[in-house]
This record gives sequence, C-alpha cells and structure tokens, in this order.
Amino acid sequence: NGQRIVQSDSGEGWRSEKVEKAFNLKAGIYNIYTASPTDKTQASSGVIVHADKDSVYQRMRKKVVMHSRNDFDRVPGIGSAKRIEYNADGRAVAADSSIRQARSRFR
Repeated sequence: NGQRIVQSDSGEGWRSEKVEKAFNLKAGIYNIYTASPTDKTQASSGVIVHADKDSVYQRMRKKVVMHSRNDFDRVPGIGSAKRIEYNADGRAVAADSSIRQARSRFR
C-alpha cells in the first residue's frame, strides 16, 4: 500500500511510532535493532532502510549495518541502493550502487 510502519518494543509489546511513505523501499520486515556498527575501512553496498536522528541503517544481504548520521553531508534517501565508503577525514561518501532490491525466498 506504499506505506511503512516504524515500530518499537515498549516492553509491553510492539508500539507503532509512525506511519509514512515507503518511497522505493520494498515490502518486508527490517529488524534494525539487530544492526551492527559499520566497518569504516570497508565499503558497504546495500539499500538504505531507515534513518533516524542518530543513525542511517543499510541492509547488506541478510544483515543490517548502521552508519552515524553525523558522518554524512547529505543522508541518502530511504529505499535507495548505495555504496558507502569513508574518506580520509572519516566522512561518509555515498554513491549509487548496482545492487537492486528483489524478492527472494531463503531456505
């Protein structure tokens, strides 16, 4: 239906934080609470699934990594496929990636 729901666990169950446009993000459940900090020495390629006031979350195959929002001059759009590298100053540089979102089945 073109919307995304951001939820959090309040201890008593899941609570919807907000509902907004999904932009180009494919339908699915993205468990950003499992995100690990990115390795700034390695480039990361994947789809941007969420951004909040502190972090930018990127899905790389089956895992989610988080980048500090402060490292970006301009935060990439949600649903966009990006290759993120860090320059010598520690700033994140996002470029378009050839990775596309696709529906698939894992066993």
